[in-house]
Amino acid sequence: QVQLVESGGGLVQPGGSLRLSCAASGSSSSFNAMGWFRQAPGKQRELVAGITRIGTTAYADSVKGRFAISRDNAKNTVYLQMNSLKPEDTAVYYCKAGLTMTIMRKTDSGSWGQGTQVTVSS
Repeated sequence: QVQLVESGGGLVQPGGSLRLSCAASGSSSSFNAMGWFRQAPGKQRELVAGITRIGTTAYADSVKGRFAISRDNAKNTVYLQMNSLKPEDTAVYYCKAGLTMTIMRKTDSGSWGQGTQVTVSS
């Protein structure tokens, strides 16, 4: 069983930055791929970014050039650096883990964190 603990959410003004962290514990193969989803009120949960253990990354078009995902394998931790934040980035952000990137991308498989609120507002 995998446990994912997120931190780093909060309130930020448009144009500001935040960094989310997610620490994983449990069977290490279960978090070969890690990533972040987000869900805004009234919208479906969507993939924001993902990263494999060897550093291969993927991003949603809406965050390319603004967000950067990284991981520290020694700490079993994944990070999401969010820059140039917009009001439309407001959502609950969920950490996600999976055996592979394909599994991690799916909402009906893998492991989820509890979520952290990010609010972008002046």
